[in-house]
Amino acid sequence: MKEESPLSGQRIELERGSIAWTPCHIGKDTRIGDNCSIGALVHLGRKVTLGHECRIQGGAYIADGCGVGDRVFIGPNATLLNDKYPPSKNSMQWQPVQIGKGAVIGGGATVIAGCSVGHNAVLGAGSTLTRDIPDNEVWVGNPAVFLMMRNTYDEKQLQLKRKSASSD
Repeated sequence: MKEESPLSGQRIELERGSIAWTPCHIGKDTRIGDNCSIGALVHLGRKVTLGHECRIQGGAYIADGCGVGDRVFIGPNATLLNDKYPPSKNSMQWQPVQIGKGAVIGGGATVIAGCSVGHNAVLGAGSTLTRDIPDNEVWVGNPAVFLMMRNTYDEKQLQLKRKSASSD
């Protein structure tokens, strides 16, 4: 077996039970809550706030000033923007994204500057969010539109788990 490549990610222990996988970028004055996991190639800008127990998958980009609540999942290559008319180069014009507690941002999704995602809301993989998602709603598409309520989404997920368990 070959020796491990120098480009292989390494686990870095952060404070309060959080971890990050290298390489990744964590900007100045960024606050990371307890028990978070930050994947390789993640970019966390300056002054980002991550709540407790967040899972940020590899390749995600979170722009300066964005806020992420507790127990949020952000899928691989998802993007949270802060500049509605780039490149403004003027942080006074930025409109950082806010993600509510328990929300899910699917892989490859983009949240446009100034938008917010409500508590327990879901933005589907590959979607582009151009306006706010209310609490407990699931949105998909480009531009993203309402699909279902979160309780329906959770029930569908539970059905898949049951089906998978019964086929084992």
